[in-house]
Formats: sequence, C-alpha cells, structure tokens
Amino acid sequence: MVAPRVVVLDYGSGNVHSAAKALAEAGANVELTRDRDSALKADGLLVPGVGAFAAVMEQLNAINAGELIDKRLVSGKPVLGICVGLQVMFELGVEHGLETPGLGQWPGTVEKLDAPVLPHIGWNTVEAAKNSKIFSGVEHERFYFVHSYGVKKWELVVDGPLAAPKVTWGDYGGKFVAAVENGPLTATQFHPEKSGQAGIKLLSNWLGTF
Repeated sequence: MVAPRVVVLDYGSGNVHSAAKALAEAGANVELTRDRDSALKADGLLVPGVGAFAAVMEQLNAINAGELIDKRLVSGKPVLGICVGLQVMFELGVEHGLETPGLGQWPGTVEKLDAPVLPHIGWNTVEAAKNSKIFSGVEHERFYFVHSYGVKKWELVVDGPLAAPKVTWGDYGGKFVAAVENGPLTATQFHPEKSGQAGIKLLSNWLGTF
C-alpha cells in the first residue's frame, strides 16, 4: 500500500515541524512546502495555524492560500486545518475589537471564549459528532488545546440532499466548536500533533478518508 502524500502548508506559521512529524507517524509521506503545484496535487493538505487570527490571515493571503484551498475542495481533495487553521475557515475573526475576514468556507465568527481563565491550555475531552470518521476509536480520549478564541455557534444550515457537516464540541467556559468534518474539509481546534497516541490515531483516521 502506497502511503498518501500530504503537504503541510509552510506559509510562515509555527508548529509545522511537529505536525509533519505526527503525520509521518500516522502513515503519510509528508512534504513541508508552500509550492502551489505540490499543494494542489498532494493527496492531502494540512493547514496549520498558531497565533493571532489576523496575523495568520495576513500570511495566508500573502500566498493566496484561499484560492488554493478552494481549488482543492472543489476537486474533492482533502484539506485539514489545525487550531487557527480551523478558525480561519470561518467568515470572521474578532480579536481586541479588530474584525478580520476569514476564508469563508463556513459562516460564523471566531471570538473570545467565555471563560474566567484564558488561554484554554491543556487536555480536554470532546463531545464527538455522531458517526465521526476522524474520532473513530478515540471518541472518549483527551486532546490538547491551546487557545483563547473559538466558534461558539455553528451557523451552517444544510438543506436538500447534501450531507450535514459533523460538528464536534468542546467545553471551556461554554461550548465551542472543537472539530468539523464537512466533505473534503476537516478541521480541529485542538492540536492532534500534541495529543499523543490519540492524536496520531485521529490523523491516521483522516488519512483513511482519502
């Protein structure tokens, strides 16, 4: 069996090397690059994200990542966003009163969590979506979070024959979106690459959807 080829998009965000290492452990042939041709042709694309929403969007816009992600999704090619890589898939990020447009794959706003102590750092369980593919076998495991902002309301309504996205929830001062599975687009608010064997299993499950 040939290992799927996954590009980790190296657009300037941190944490790319640990994500690449975890994907390799999960069974992928990993390439760390910002080359558009490689990113378009790869079996999977991972979009990491660390830091402020606005800064990540500035870096993504600098390499026209929105168009790249759109092209992959239209072709049904898998994309995985991690941490701020999940947040930027939504329409809007609000930090310190600053509103920054996201990539707009899903409606919704990224905003400060309603918790007395921020950031939310550490291990937490999630309420896995029913029939989730990525959480298969790790539904009750804990995953590693580092964030002060999140999406507190899922706003996408699906009518007709299209399958509704699978939304997994976390809770820290209130519910927030911990993961989404929406056709070829998957994203997690937590860091699978920092979540031990549960995270490796989740990445392996993602690779198994190709």
